[in-house]
Amino acid sequence: MLNYIWAAFFLIGFVVAMIQVICFGQTHLLADMMNNLFDSAKNGFEISLGLTAMMSLWLGIMNVGEKAGVIRVFSKAVAPFFRTLFKSIPKDNPAYGSIMMNFSANMLGLDNASTPLGLKAMNELQELNPNKETASNDQIMFLVLNTAGITLIPTSVIAMRQTIALEQHVVGFNAADIFLPTLIATFIAFISGMIIVAIYQRINLFRLPVLLFVGGFTAFIFLLFRLLSGMPAEQVNSAMGAIGSGVILTIIMLFIGAGIYQKQKVYDHFIDGAKEGFNVAVRIIPYLIAMLAGISIFRTSGCMDFVVNGIGKAAGAVGLPTDFVPALPVAIMKPLSGSGARGMMVDVMRTYGVNSFQGKLAAIIQGSTETTFYVLAVYFGSVQIKNTRHAVVCGLLADMIGLVGAIVVGYIFFHPGH
Repeated sequence: MLNYIWAAFFLIGFVVAMIQVICFGQTHLLADMMNNLFDSAKNGFEISLGLTAMMSLWLGIMNVGEKAGVIRVFSKAVAPFFRTLFKSIPKDNPAYGSIMMNFSANMLGLDNASTPLGLKAMNELQELNPNKETASNDQIMFLVLNTAGITLIPTSVIAMRQTIALEQHVVGFNAADIFLPTLIATFIAFISGMIIVAIYQRINLFRLPVLLFVGGFTAFIFLLFRLLSGMPAEQVNSAMGAIGSGVILTIIMLFIGAGIYQKQKVYDHFIDGAKEGFNVAVRIIPYLIAMLAGISIFRTSGCMDFVVNGIGKAAGAVGLPTDFVPALPVAIMKPLSGSGARGMMVDVMRTYGVNSFQGKLAAIIQGSTETTFYVLAVYFGSVQIKNTRHAVVCGLLADMIGLVGAIVVGYIFFHPGH
């Protein structure tokens, strides 16, 4: 599936560009496509190298925690829920702990921490994979839940909204008012991804651990709303930033402290784990360059604009509201490029106003959707997976449901007519 999608980016983009050159005289388009293609290859290389430091740090820390036995404790805590979803992971395997920590980092908006933790989990799942070039059921489940991961607070989006509000001199603005809609939208995407993969893999979700998780998280959303809804934006941002940083620092200190208590060589264990960080970063370079290059051709050719305009016309033709259409470029770009989607979100906020319905909807979409193709390329590339099986279909379906959920939640919370 990934082969066809990647080829389609190039071929469709080129055909559309040639039509514009021949029929409309936009001769500059081919030069733009070529320049952006080379830039995307350079960006892919730089992103991969930029991951090296974080990969080395987190894989080193994870190795300390694994040698100290703390990862096994984490694994036991989440085992009842994860054993329902991940059928092939043995009891007390450290992969449970890595998966849990990756999900936790995503929930707290700690992108720099979640990627190396996710790659660590993917490598541990690869060790259990009998066919090294084909994605296992557990790897697919993990990747789909990662791309549809629950976001507690989108801290970077809140900070960006606050900055633009200051530029626009918006009075009485609450940049954190998107936190609950974003949380609900990501919860919808997470549950949808879990159900979709479970259908493919014939997993029975009507079991106590899953039902407790769904019910418990629903209650958590309600309690969180009661706790934070009355706080000013700056206080919410500060509180969530402190919670996220505090959790990660506590885990690091726990790993090191446990190793010292057991009289282990924590420094040596860290170095051994950190060495693998460089190797992983180098392995993903060709996969990331390939994906970014295809996305660049598709975007520069104008295909993105055609898709957005087509959706707007289709919605209007069947009598649906079309005031959500200006935010769609964020939704379409996010599975392809996180930085590209961020730029489009800023453009929507500056065009329509940070406190407008379109501006708020763009922020919710940015905070509640994932760079699916980036994750596919990086995570599967790190373990040399070539046959992704149903991962792409499941991931995109979960993203689409999450997007629809984000739009519906945005209408419920922020549309002037509600």
